Amino acid sequence: MTTVPTTATTPARTRSYAFRDSMTMLRRNIKHMLRYPSLTVQIVTLPVLMLLLFVYVFGGAIGEGIGVGDRDAYINYLVPGIIVMAVTSGTITVAVTVCTDMTEGIINRFRTMAIWRSSVLTGHVLGNMIQIVFILALVTGVAYAIGFRPDATAVEWAAALGLLLFLAFGLSWLSAAMGLNSKTIEAASNAPMPLIYLPFLSSAFVTPDSMPTGLRWFAEYQPFSPINETLRGLLLGTEIGNDAWIALAWCAGLGLTGYLWARATFRKGAGR
Repeated sequence: MTTVPTTATTPARTRSYAFRDSMTMLRRNIKHMLRYPSLTVQIVTLPVLMLLLFVYVFGGAIGEGIGVGDRDAYINYLVPGIIVMAVTSGTITVAVTVCTDMTEGIINRFRTMAIWRSSVLTGHVLGNMIQIVFILALVTGVAYAIGFRPDATAVEWAAALGLLLFLAFGLSWLSAAMGLNSKTIEAASNAPMPLIYLPFLSSAFVTPDSMPTGLRWFAEYQPFSPINETLRGLLLGTEIGNDAWIALAWCAGLGLTGYLWARATFRKGAGR
């Protein structure tokens, strides 16, 4: 672990210490993920099962009901929403691992060490983002296997990945804050559940136009609908309009809220 000198340091040296400490914490979290892969398996299972369920059980009826076509056409409509759901389900890991460190006293010990304070949480967030990349690759591979056929260019794929990573970054910080404020691991695993269920009430599975009036209004103005529509536009060429800017604003807002909340909680040093 890098030891930060007690004497005054230049901004460049401070950034160097922050980077090195964050990378140390990142390596620690990657080792934990490799040693205990069960949580990764669990969070991969949900989006894959939802994908298969909605394609092979409900796909034909829903596709015709919302006017997108048969089951094959509905796959293309559905997959972007499932990919977004894969990101949201992946953020549970941060809450659980952060809360585990809190309840076991590791974070309290880190607070007493001469390290860059935010590196502890940064390591958790970056480790979770690497995990989410793996989950996205797996879910996209399954989607291709069952008939997903996007027509995106390399630039559009890069933009789609950038949007998903931006979303993962914001939700990871929000989940880290939830983990810091949870008293038990069970509570930490339940705290991010609204992030997982909220995509169900968005444009992920059906178009908002097919919903009742009140639910349609909620679906149109909640965070995940513009994110779904932006991703769908990038991968399938549908109209994006202002959804891209709204999606980026939501991602930035979620990330800023999570970061400030996590930093404030971490600095308070609440005992466990």
